[in-house]
This record gives sequence, C-alpha cells and structure tokens, in this order.
Amino acid sequence: MANSPAFGQADLTNCERELIHLAGSIQPHGLLLVLSEPQLRITQLSGNAEQLIGTPAWSLQGQALRELGGDIEQQVRTLAAASDLAEPAPLRCRVQVGGDTDEFEGAVHRVAGVGLLVEVEPAYPPRGGAEMVDIDSERLLKQLSGAIERFSAASTIGTLADAAVRSFRDLIGYDRCMVYKFDPDGHGKIIAEARDPRLESLLGHHYPASDIPQRARQLYLRNRLRVLVDVHYEPAPLLPRRPAGSDEELDMSMSYLRSMSPLHLQYLKNMGVTATLVVSLVREGRLWGLIACHHYAPRNLRFAVRAAADLMTEVISTRIAAIENYAHAQVAIQVRRLEQRLVEATSTEGDWRLALFRNPRTLLQPLDATAAALFYEGEVLSSGEAPSTPELRALMEWVDGQTFEDGLFSCSSVTRENPALDSLTPTASGVLAVKLSTSRPDYLMWFRKEQLLSVTWAGDPSKPVVGNDPMELSPRRSFAAWSEIVRGTALPWSTGEQALARAFGHSLIDIIVQINAVRLLIAEHQLTQIRSTVEHSKEPIVVADAARRALFANDAFFELAGRPRESQPTLDEMATLFTEPKVVRSVLNTLVLERQPWRGELALDLGAGRTRAVAVRAEVVPARDGSVLGYFLIFADLTESQRAEAARRHLEQSLTRGDNDAGTPSRASSDSDELINAIFANASLAAMDIADGNASPSVAPLLEELEASTRRAASLYGLIRRFGGP
Repeated sequence: MANSPAFGQADLTNCERELIHLAGSIQPHGLLLVLSEPQLRITQLSGNAEQLIGTPAWSLQGQALRELGGDIEQQVRTLAAASDLAEPAPLRCRVQVGGDTDEFEGAVHRVAGVGLLVEVEPAYPPRGGAEMVDIDSERLLKQLSGAIERFSAASTIGTLADAAVRSFRDLIGYDRCMVYKFDPDGHGKIIAEARDPRLESLLGHHYPASDIPQRARQLYLRNRLRVLVDVHYEPAPLLPRRPAGSDEELDMSMSYLRSMSPLHLQYLKNMGVTATLVVSLVREGRLWGLIACHHYAPRNLRFAVRAAADLMTEVISTRIAAIENYAHAQVAIQVRRLEQRLVEATSTEGDWRLALFRNPRTLLQPLDATAAALFYEGEVLSSGEAPSTPELRALMEWVDGQTFEDGLFSCSSVTRENPALDSLTPTASGVLAVKLSTSRPDYLMWFRKEQLLSVTWAGDPSKPVVGNDPMELSPRRSFAAWSEIVRGTALPWSTGEQALARAFGHSLIDIIVQINAVRLLIAEHQLTQIRSTVEHSKEPIVVADAARRALFANDAFFELAGRPRESQPTLDEMATLFTEPKVVRSVLNTLVLERQPWRGELALDLGAGRTRAVAVRAEVVPARDGSVLGYFLIFADLTESQRAEAARRHLEQSLTRGDNDAGTPSRASSDSDELINAIFANASLAAMDIADGNASPSVAPLLEELEASTRRAASLYGLIRRFGGP
C-alpha cells in the first residue's frame, strides 16, 4: 500500500529496530519479581513494591521470596518443580500486605540464563483504581458455552468473525471489539466489529503490513494475550535495570505486565483510547489475525476472565481451520467434476483444453479471479477479461523465470515486480500461477484486476502522531483526516486461495496424466511426446492394451512399488507385486469382462515383510466402435491418509476418554458442566470438517494441532474453575 510516513523514512526504520521485548519496566497495577534458583532470592523487581505490598523495593533486593509472607514461596516452588515453565503457568497465592495477607494472582515462567520471572497483581484491588471485570463462575461458564455454540454453528469466516466480536463485547464489555485479518503479504483489514453506537465504525479499514513491525508479530505468536489497563500509566522501572551479573536487558517477551511501546501509547492517546485487550488468532503456527478490543476508561480483567478470552480465541482459531479446510474440500468436488468432463471431452472431441474453458465460472469463481489462461504445448487459451495473447505470452515468459514454491507462484502487483509489463495492470495486476509440467513452460494462471482501494485515516489534526490501527503499531502518519487511492496492485491472494490453486493444479496435473494415457492408446504417432510427459509425472500409472499387456508403467509406479524397472510384464504378472495377487487378478477380470471402472484400496508388497497401502483407479478406455482400446490404472500412496485417519481416531479416543493432562477436566456427563461438553463438541465438529475435507498431507498435522488446541482449551476451562469468583 502506498503511503508517506509523516516523519520520513527514518521513523519507519526506528520502529522496526525498537526492542519492545526489552521494555525495562512494567504496568504498575502488578508486581514483577526475578528469582534466582534454587534459593528463590529476589535479584530484580519492579519499583512499585511499596505501593502494592507496603515494602520498599530496595529493601527486598537480595531477600528470599519467603520474606513476602503468605504462601507465595510454597506456590512458586510447587510450580517450578512440576514444569520446565517455558510457558507462563498460572499462579494464585497470598502475600503479606501490612498486617494482613491478601490474595494475589498472576503467572510465573522461566527465563533462560536468568531465573524465574514472577508476576502478580491483587485479585481484589482497592477501590478508586481501574474498573475490574470480574464475572462469577456460573455466569462466566454460561456465557462461554453460548459463545462456543455460536462459533461451532458458523459456516463462513464472516459469520464466525461477527460471532467473535459480539461474544467478546458481551463478555468483557469493552467499547469496541474487532477482528483484524492479515492477507498473505501481511496487510491487514478489519473484517468484523461490535461497538458502542457513539463510536465511528472502523469496519472494512485496510492497513499496510509495515504498520506492525516484525518484532511485534513475533511477540503476538509467543504471548497471545495482552492487556493494557490504563494508557496514562506511569511505568514501574525494573531495579536494577539488568539482571544480576548480566550485560543484557531482561527478556520480557512472555511477561503480561510488560510496558508497551511509547509510540503505541501515544497513538492510543491520540485516538482517545484508554484500555485495550489484544488476542492472537493463530492458524498452523502462523499469525492469521488478531482480536482487538478498545475501551475509553481504565479497565482490567480478572485472571479467570482473561483465561476465558484466551479460551474463546483458541476455539475460534480451531473453527477458522475447519472452515478454510472445508472450503478447500468444496473446490475439490468441483475439480473432480471438471476432471470427468475433461476425460469425456478427450474421448469424444480429442482435446480436453476446450472443455476446461467451456464454463469459465467454474474456473474463476472459486479463486475470485477476473480472468484465467492456460499455456499448454505452446498454445494459449484464455477466459474472462484477460490480456491480449501477445501480452499473455510476455507474462508467461516472465513468470517462467520466477521462483515457484511447491509448484505455485503468486504476485499482487506485476507492475511493481516488472515495470515492463505495465500494460497488464488494468486486467492482470495480480497473477496466481501453477506449474503443470517439469519439462515445458506449461501453466494455468488466474488474474485479478487492479483494485482502486480508498484507504482512510481520521483523527484530530492538531495531534501529530498517528496510525488508525487497533493494535500495538508504529505510528508514522499525520493524524489529520485524509484518504488515498491505492493503484497498481490487486487484492492479494490469500493463503486459502493459494492452497486451492495448488490443489487445482495438482488435480489438473493428474487429469493431464490420465488424458495423456488415453492419447497413448488413441494416437500412436504422438507416442514419443506423450511418453515424455507421463514419464516425468509424479502420479504412478500403468497403461495396458486390450490384451492386458502392460504397454507402459512410469518410474513413479516402480518407485511406489519399491521395485526396479524391468521388461514390461502383463497385468497378471503385475498382480504379484501386491500382497493379494488373487484379489488383484479378480479385479482385473471384472474390469475386462464387465467393462466397468473399479476403484478401491490394495496393498503393495515391498518385500521384507513391508507393505504400502495404495488407492487404485482402474479405467476402461472405449473405442468409438464400441470395442475396448485398453485400460489404465492410476495409483495413489495412502500413507498420509492412514496417518490422518490414525490422528482422527486418536483424537476421537482422546475426546471419549477425556484423555487430558493431570488436573484437566474430561468430558462431563452432567448438565452442570455443559461448557466442557461444548468444547469437546466443537472439537469433534472441527475434526469432521477437517478429516472429511481431503486427504492431503496437511490433514494429519491439522488434526494433531486440533487435539493440542482442545487440550489447551480444556486446561483453560480447568483454570477458570479454579480461579473464578464465588
């Protein structure tokens, strides 16, 4: 996105260099202690100790933790002995304050090379401070149950995002709650919003990727929930500034009390925002988006309420994975239908390419493209509002020189990458290409027009710092109201769209292999050229004539079977490569005698007691006179499918048994614990959506991630039950 920083390029560089994880101070509503192990002596602490517990910070330096009174030492030792504390563990304890012992809550984690970092804050702060959102356990669990039901019922990202902002606002009462989604290039957009009617809407606003520095993005992945209680706070410095015996500042990446960037605080003040909550939405280990909440008065959250917000975000992330994977499955259905039409067109018309473009909507709509083009065997076919043929050839030559990742290349601004192709901007500013051959420049490409996007910032012109973005950003624009038309770029291809294009390409490659197998039987004079294409294919295939003689078996098949290439055997002889040759011969007899295609699963014999499950598709190729030209068999390795099924069974067994970590609740049978049932029900629904979607290698990791996420959600539920109010 094009914009000009208000303070010049140097400010942008400073924002990227800002070491926000080395803040050196905390928000003053809590107390931070750094403890040496194993003695648990206080080596570093925040300077606000006297305000919170009545003891000056200087008098606590070097003292044992037990000097704080209460049971804090016992609780910390218990946590330190039970876990490596690489992630913060919840802490509830009592600390002596004056003549009494008061209840505190917080977290403790281990900082490598330093010791334990303990953060606590009063569970019941004195009156006159920030408003504390404290919800009794019964009402909190009821609200969570309702929210999870709404998330599970959402069938699109839009409806899920709307349910998320409504549920967050209902739960914590912030003035504005938003879902902020990142595109593949890191640019952001607010896709859902729930707000107080007096506030101006930010729905639909776009923000450039540079607004969120990479350091901040990395912290959003590590520390997924951040609360700012009062933007006007006076930071409590760490004493001493650096850990004892170290020249390095204390790494506060996992600290929830860590002070925020002064630039971000100034930006919030300019907007009039006083308190914020930001929670990360993570998909397959990547930052998918953020849930951001703004409030216009100081506000804090009890630890149980924070855990509830974290739990909701975990469930939302699970649902995002299920929805996006389900969309992939729907396109896979369209691809299978297209495959059937292309094979039929090859048999009847001799050319599958015309059938590919016969219904442009089928090709363009799933990827929200405005045009498409096929480059195959030196010819070009296009559909939609595509560039001219000479322009397409020039584009193909440029694309052919680009770096492809797993057979795919994407770009949202061809002009920016190659100014010589400027004439393509109106019709093909964005390009998404899949490679169809490893030996020739054969591609299927989708195009998007240039987007005329108005990006608007609004605020008080008298205040010089800016950025109308809801997260922890680097303000760099004049805060005066203005707007800009962004040209020369298309809407970026999302991660999901890239995945769908890759799946479409892989399926089309499979179709091409099938069609080339048919052409081997139809056109002997084309045999050399077609054999080259099939030989380089990754799809294992065997082609046989009407007499069941195997005319061709590619290297991929012999690699799959774990056998060296030998003279071409008959189909009956090939049956000995399987664990049940008689079954294979029976299948082949049915194929020949009944002239019916067959699909099923068999097991290849790899020798030494090893086997490999494969899916087999056997097709009869009819001649125009009604006779049979021959047959072809296509194989697919089911190793990943079996892994995915094993992961699914493990997840189902885990949900059935309530197989969770110690202290984590299992599936409840009583109506009183309907929340944990709702969590497991959401996980079961997500598992079905993911596992039924496709059998790609990504399914098993997704199911394993889902199981881990569900365990974490159940653990958070247990925390809520422990830390919730009466």
